[in-house]
Amino acid sequence: MTSRPAPKKPHPSPCVAVIGGGPAGLMAAEVLAHDGIQVEVYDAMPSVGRKFLMAGKGGMNITHAEPFDVFLTRYGVRRDNIEPLLREFSPESLREWMHGLGIATFVGTSGRVFPADMKAAPLLRAWLHRLRENGVHFHARHRWCGWDEQGALHFTGPDGEIGAHADSVVLALGGGSWPQLGSDGAWVSLLSQRGIAIAPLRPANCGFDVQWSTHLRGRFAGEPLKSVAATFGAVRKQGECVITEHGIEGGLIYALSAALRDEIERSGVAVLHLDLLPGWTLERVQQEAAHPRGSRSLSSHLQSRLGLKGVKANLLREVLSAEQMHDTALLAHTIKALPLCLVAPRPLSEAISTAGGVPFEALDENMMLKQMPGVFCAGEMLDWEAPTGGYLLTACFASGRAAGKGVLHWLQCPR
Repeated sequence: MTSRPAPKKPHPSPCVAVIGGGPAGLMAAEVLAHDGIQVEVYDAMPSVGRKFLMAGKGGMNITHAEPFDVFLTRYGVRRDNIEPLLREFSPESLREWMHGLGIATFVGTSGRVFPADMKAAPLLRAWLHRLRENGVHFHARHRWCGWDEQGALHFTGPDGEIGAHADSVVLALGGGSWPQLGSDGAWVSLLSQRGIAIAPLRPANCGFDVQWSTHLRGRFAGEPLKSVAATFGAVRKQGECVITEHGIEGGLIYALSAALRDEIERSGVAVLHLDLLPGWTLERVQQEAAHPRGSRSLSSHLQSRLGLKGVKANLLREVLSAEQMHDTALLAHTIKALPLCLVAPRPLSEAISTAGGVPFEALDENMMLKQMPGVFCAGEMLDWEAPTGGYLLTACFASGRAAGKGVLHWLQCPR
């Protein structure tokens, strides 16, 4: 009887480990699974996308509809690094991708783009359903601890320590803000041990400490400061912020936070000027402040002639003495440019996002670490920052897609 050779086993599909289940990691997983790659997603939390869901709690601002050239300016000194990613996966591409998941979008009056229902959860559910249908496997409660001596990925999971082998790895571990949701920056030491130079993690889109008086802190902490404008350097923004026990925070402050943080690092303090009446000219404020008040108190005068009361009136008393409050010229100038001395950014754990991380200079054009072939990085763990308004999420999605494409390229190259 003539023997036959055993049939050849089909060549197994490469296996890629994606570590981190936020938008960047999930987008990398989608690109890979679509190409038939076996994808294993590991996340330290009980479920993926926790920071994504939290970011959408007040309305899921996914991207922005402003002109693309303007959009690119939001990435500051890292524009040249982010631009190629966004040209491959633009804000419009992101909206089309959402529509493919059955999630309608709309543009708000400010140009910000939202899901039609303003929620993040339906988008994440639809996305995870599609990923699972495409064969992506998820491993919750698996904290990455680096590599073992044999080069396998090392995790601690529900059943203790485990090792996992992969043909390639995508690291999408987030920054250091909101550690309770998984972005704790623990990966910094793991990569530093491998010789990767990491730019120090710093708070971005954050609040700042102000040395308030006991009266203002006790009476007005938590009070919104509406219809004001803030100026720092040559930049002026109008909006809202909030007085806190420690200082000041909110969208208006976040828009200037990178420059304010950098100035504090250089000089020890940053002086921000608030215009308490941005719709009024200085001349009009001066006229109303100088109007005879008769027997009325100064507080009543400020309220009746200028509409200043509550937290705005008390902010004036934070920077002007009782005698100075009666100098109408000085009072008017302070109403239009009230100086606030910011002494420190709030801690990284309180920030919305993170600056610092893996420098783009440590990556090749495919998002792979030059010193660690087969290891790719994406998302907020990279050294870039952007203001709120959809810019953070858009670049996270785009970088995850680029990392997934980079893995495909690397797996196809002969080695």
